[in-house]
Amino acid sequence: MSKELTAGEICKRKVTVAYENTSLVAAAQLMREEHVGALVVVADQNGHRLVRGVVTDRDIVMAVVATGLDPEPLLLEDIMSDRLVTAKETDSLLDLMRVMREHGVRRVPVVGEQYELVGIVTMDDVLKVLALELNMLVGTIDRNIKQEHVRRR
Repeated sequence: MSKELTAGEICKRKVTVAYENTSLVAAAQLMREEHVGALVVVADQNGHRLVRGVVTDRDIVMAVVATGLDPEPLLLEDIMSDRLVTAKETDSLLDLMRVMREHGVRRVPVVGEQYELVGIVTMDDVLKVLALELNMLVGTIDRNIKQEHVRRR
């Protein structure tokens, strides 16, 4: 691990993916089977999986269920957001958090040099990393207090 954590270092490399022409029903079933709340939508190109978008369980509820649409004829491309938010593998954790805040997203696909899918970072992943970092700081405080007690005896 480098001094400054990067998106590539904290991302999950096992990503559940689907294609733009995947039916909405099949996508929802895949989410259920894989116990995930989002699918990264990809296209195969030159042996790479290029990121095209993200579809979340909330997208399905808000765009289809809540509006009373029939999900049967719909494909992922029908409800995918036009606004694609990704992070480069080399982006710092701070840059990643800024992107999440700026775009109001909880999940960010991580891409390599040719925009190929490398992994995904969720807000939960970021919170776990930050909690570990904060715990190290607390450990430093505790150690400092113990050292001070020893010196004053």
